[in-house]
Amino acid sequence: MFLISGIRISECFENFYPKPESEKPDIRFSDIRISDFSDIFRRIHGYSDSWAKLKSKLCWATPSSSLSEVKLFMCVARVSSNLQSTIFEQKSSESNECRKLDISSSFSRAVYSEIEEIGWEHLVRLAEDLSYVSFRVIDKKGRVHVLEILLNKSYPNCPPSVSADVPYLFNLEWSVNSRLTDVVKQFRQHLEKLQQFWSTVEDIDKSLSVSESAQLHRATTFRHINIGNDCSIVLFIRANDSTSLPECRLMGSDEKINLLRDKWRRNCKKWTKDKLFSENLANILELQLPGPSGVEKNNQQVECGICYSQFLPIDDELGPKSGGGTDYSCENNTCSKAFHSICLGDWLRSITTTRQSFDVLFGSCPYCSDPVAVKIGTRR
Repeated sequence: MFLISGIRISECFENFYPKPESEKPDIRFSDIRISDFSDIFRRIHGYSDSWAKLKSKLCWATPSSSLSEVKLFMCVARVSSNLQSTIFEQKSSESNECRKLDISSSFSRAVYSEIEEIGWEHLVRLAEDLSYVSFRVIDKKGRVHVLEILLNKSYPNCPPSVSADVPYLFNLEWSVNSRLTDVVKQFRQHLEKLQQFWSTVEDIDKSLSVSESAQLHRATTFRHINIGNDCSIVLFIRANDSTSLPECRLMGSDEKINLLRDKWRRNCKKWTKDKLFSENLANILELQLPGPSGVEKNNQQVECGICYSQFLPIDDELGPKSGGGTDYSCENNTCSKAFHSICLGDWLRSITTTRQSFDVLFGSCPYCSDPVAVKIGTRR
């Protein structure tokens, strides 16, 4: 047994940390090297759990102890202090992790609850980490829109970011008590303000020869129109005042453009808001404007409503559809959204309400919810 001035170390510690006889270490400190303190500490660390208590023991033992013994005791105390610091950091780290999990769990519950308020049938896409969600919104004219919402982890304390295929976005009004349903409501109100704009551009697209009409989006505020005689005009329509006289840019040979520019300046005051856009344009230019060119629908290269790409990737697994364009469109005239049949098939497989009969999947359009049926093929 080893001693510090004839005192057993177990007696020193058991006054502070009583333990059963079977658990008490049998150690005294005389005739021991300072370098052995780590082994001693491993055997007695069960008695020491704070620097303050070890410090008090050190002060009590010092007066009658030799310098070597004091150094040893200080080493033991110092190691104990480091251990306690490590344990505290581990507990603090575990506490922080628990706090993060609680916040994440609260965030998830809030998002799922708010999607439920809007209706799962309106959901288009939801990110695995819930940082992104998009909803299908139909305006009073039956036009289908997709509202995309980005959520910060501090939501709802931090307002979400929104985007949509519209000429300009609305200013989101937000408070800590706001919810996703408030975002959708404000978006619907914004759509109401844009109804006249979309009616105007639809009139242009249906009655005039518009270039690259298949690549136009609802956010596009200009139209490039063929007016005949190897001339064209680019019209910039005001989204918030679409029936007013637009800005324009005439294109063609100088001689023809100068004549058209003179007519525009001379007749621009004839523009009236109560007439159709196409009628006003014909009156100003004093021309019989050509109608839309006959373009086969199948030749239009439009984006897929699921992968947002015009063409599928070139991949042997896709077989004959590799690199192909959209080959399926919703039959709802107010929707007419185009898809790659492969993308639509994959999407329908992820929906529990989808039915399959032989090699045909039956489900609902992801945008307007009208019935769709797509034939699926086997991939290589």
